[in-house]
Amino acid sequence: MPCFGLNYSLALFFDSLYNVLISFSGYFQIMRINLDVLLILDAIDKHGSFAAAAGSLFKTPAALSYMIQKLENDLDIELLDRSGHRAKFTDTGRMMLEKGRLLLNAAKDLEKQAVQLSSGWEKELAIALDDSFPFETLLPVIDAFYALNKQTRLNFTHHTLAGSWEELTHNGADIILGAINEPPTSAAWSYKMLGTLDNVFVVAPSHPLAAATDGLTNEQLCLHRAVVISDSARFCHPLQSNLMDEQPQIRVDDFDSKVTLLRAGLGCGFLPRHIVRPWLATGELVEKSVISFRQKDVAYMAWRNHSDGLAQRWWREALLASPEVAQLYQ
Repeated sequence: MPCFGLNYSLALFFDSLYNVLISFSGYFQIMRINLDVLLILDAIDKHGSFAAAAGSLFKTPAALSYMIQKLENDLDIELLDRSGHRAKFTDTGRMMLEKGRLLLNAAKDLEKQAVQLSSGWEKELAIALDDSFPFETLLPVIDAFYALNKQTRLNFTHHTLAGSWEELTHNGADIILGAINEPPTSAAWSYKMLGTLDNVFVVAPSHPLAAATDGLTNEQLCLHRAVVISDSARFCHPLQSNLMDEQPQIRVDDFDSKVTLLRAGLGCGFLPRHIVRPWLATGELVEKSVISFRQKDVAYMAWRNHSDGLAQRWWREALLASPEVAQLYQ
């Protein structure tokens, strides 16, 4: 997929912003909606309560409640159902939340574009990493970047499975690194295949499957608990892992926790080879052959076209040229 120039990217951005504003035109004729209220709705959904949302926004719960109630009164609508123990979004509130997120992302993009056009360097670069990507691999790249440019703030986040793609498609990441499986198609972003991720099935030496001499069958696997990485996606369809429906499982949200459980003999599971290599070398984990499973995943780097500033461009080129990154994939 080609990387579009800045002028064309800006045209795409403003066209998207126009479409979002049109969808809100009935409300904005009298300008009763502001970005602060949309931020509050977003925080309530993400954190699950007024108290947690207030803490994340450095406001009091009473201040959040007042702003939401004021908008409800101004528009004669109900955004939250307060009849139960915890407030829940109404259908109108859910619509406001979802379309409001589009508007919030558009506003963030507008800020980025303004700073970028002024200096050439972005104020902030958001880089989302799949949890299979070892962060220490980026240390020399970060060091080289700050030797060249100290004004751009780097913001790294970690995600799993479809959640990595979701950071690009829904949450405004400028670059995602190590995302697996087929990328979503859109003119708004481009991608580059990094290579294939080699997955291996491992157990602790004390695990019953460690004594198996032949390739493990599905019937054998179903008798033992699998340790599975949860998909961090909130909106995208979750990706399928090497797991059978009838197999017992324990779910964790990062590879460190998964390795800990596997080393303790509390389950079995698949891990990228570069993650499990130290434990195979010490004998704390044992690699076993499985007759039927997906051994390799394709890994990608992807980026948003309309945020093609100097920092994003530098990072794309540096990552693709990095020998440390290349060694992770076949």
